[in-house]
Amino acid sequence: MSSSDRSHTMRTRLADGEVLLGVLDNVYDPSLVEFYGELGVDFVWLDLEHAGPSPWDAPALEALLRAAERTGIEPLVRLPTLDPSTVRKVRDAGVRSLFLPRVESVEEVEHAIRAAYFEYDGEPGDRGLASPRARRWGLADDYVSTQDESALVGVTIETKEAVENLDAILHVPHLGFVFIGPLDLSVSLGHPNELDHPDVVDAVETIRQKATDAGIPVGGLGFGTDDVNEKIEQGYQLLNLGSTTGALQGVVSGWLDDVDRP
Repeated sequence: MSSSDRSHTMRTRLADGEVLLGVLDNVYDPSLVEFYGELGVDFVWLDLEHAGPSPWDAPALEALLRAAERTGIEPLVRLPTLDPSTVRKVRDAGVRSLFLPRVESVEEVEHAIRAAYFEYDGEPGDRGLASPRARRWGLADDYVSTQDESALVGVTIETKEAVENLDAILHVPHLGFVFIGPLDLSVSLGHPNELDHPDVVDAVETIRQKATDAGIPVGGLGFGTDDVNEKIEQGYQLLNLGSTTGALQGVVSGWLDDVDRP
């Protein structure tokens, strides 16, 4: 897919029913982010929760964003916190699409999403008005409207409490998508890394079904091509195919295995 085909934001593409495929760049290298765009990946997942630069490290974050912008790939940034000030910080840096970790209550979700908007559900939002990078340092026209129109804020459902509160969370205004986190969910349910445990399987299906019924796009992890294709059939619209280190491990290990050394 060419960069011109990806000219629409993730928000509009999800609204149009598209399936978006991405890769987790877990080495946080601008050249690799740029390269994924050349390969035609729809988004590059920058997970700032478990590793990577701090969202407050503006030079590091902006280098990754510039690399993505060069080849038209969309950065999908997971924050390490639900703090609204962190949401405002990355939005000012130029992040359009982001998602929140370990959400549990309606109140914390609404506070965080409101911080991404100047106008929120017909009321004033909590976004700060300044002249940051996202505004081209004061040069951008229609800054307020275009920023609100392009914003996409999702949540990771990965705890028992989030599943219990899911019905209410799904009705938070401007919720962009639900990303199912089976690994942390397995821990929260008392079955660490047992993704096939009935409790984990049931919770994942509950999240998928309720989000789909509510008209909220569903995202998740792809565990191989067959799993990705099955999830697309189940209605997933946002799927992570793997990681930089995972791809390198598979290729380099194959190279080593194929060489006959004396």
